[in-house]
Amino acid sequence: MASVRSVIICKSVHHQNTAKVARAIADVMHAEVVSPEDFPHASLERYDVVGFGSGIYYGVIHPALWDWVRGLRTDGVGRRSAFVFTTAGLPVLWRVWHGPLKADLTRTGFDIIGEFHCGGFDTWGPLWLTGGINRRHPSPQDLDRAAVFAQEVLKKCGSAREGSALPARRAQDV
Repeated sequence: MASVRSVIICKSVHHQNTAKVARAIADVMHAEVVSPEDFPHASLERYDVVGFGSGIYYGVIHPALWDWVRGLRTDGVGRRSAFVFTTAGLPVLWRVWHGPLKADLTRTGFDIIGEFHCGGFDTWGPLWLTGGINRRHPSPQDLDRAAVFAQEVLKKCGSAREGSALPARRAQDV
């Protein structure tokens, strides 16, 4: 199977929880990790699969990632595979946070092929008085799960490529 060209658009601010997960995924996928502010929409054409990662801030995806996704034109993306991942102090609510982002990505032409979530160290508001929650997260086990997730994404991309869902590469692109 030819390699899958991948990029991860990630916003991680306070404790770099999401950045750690992004790096674990990127290491497996040989992906570039970029911030939404530094990645022009036109650059999407170079990638087969795009990861979207964010910490959860006040119950929502980071505004910079939202702005980037909402700035996409529905006719400019073409069909691309995507995955979503988040870290949060209360990771049990991940479906609530992923839903709107997945809906916007699907609207603009992405096929969502995977989701990942895990706890993240959180010192929001009064939590700092007690030292925060999920102090040791993402843990080594969380990062191992992220690496396994990345392998699953690659397998799905390979299956999609074989089924012609992803554009074939020209010889000079390889």
